[in-house]
Amino acid sequence: MKVPVHCAKTGVKHLHHKAQEFDIGIYFEANGHGTVLFSKAAEDKIRFQAKEEKDNQKREAAKMLENTIDLINQTVGDSLSDMLVIEAILMLKNLTIAQWDALYTDLPNRQLKVKVADRRVISTTDAERRAIAPPGLQEKIDHLTQQFKLARAFVRPSGTEDIVRVYAEADSQENADKLAHEVCLAVYHLAGGFGDPPKSV
Repeated sequence: MKVPVHCAKTGVKHLHHKAQEFDIGIYFEANGHGTVLFSKAAEDKIRFQAKEEKDNQKREAAKMLENTIDLINQTVGDSLSDMLVIEAILMLKNLTIAQWDALYTDLPNRQLKVKVADRRVISTTDAERRAIAPPGLQEKIDHLTQQFKLARAFVRPSGTEDIVRVYAEADSQENADKLAHEVCLAVYHLAGGFGDPPKSV
């Protein structure tokens, strides 16, 4: 689709601010919360084109976008209005839900957590995708991910408890599980793991 994708730290407040940087910003969290934001300039232009555009095809396209603006809840996000917009798009594109679902396939992944004595020993950057502390942790994660195809992994401290969340993905579920376990062990050994060492999945 050639749509630019940007990453932000975890949490709606971070995603919402990032989406506000664009004329049309779309954000969704893994837990399902999200919405579509239209800048004032984009909204004004769309509404103008929906009324004043001479070319019928362009005017109809602008009207569809105007209807989307009116349906989407830009303030807080609303699963019902989001669902209705998706239903309308699927109808316009003549796609079933199964066809829509088949457009994208997640890589196999695993999310785990590691108990640590103090979560504050982990610091991250690059939208929580790179660890800058403790020393050596990111280098170890980089080394581990190179051992698997289509792999990536990152860690981030919990905001509320002394645990570190680990995410790993790879070309197969078995490899994603192995990578996640190895990253958990790295966190345990380099970031002050607490209790028993992590067991394999």
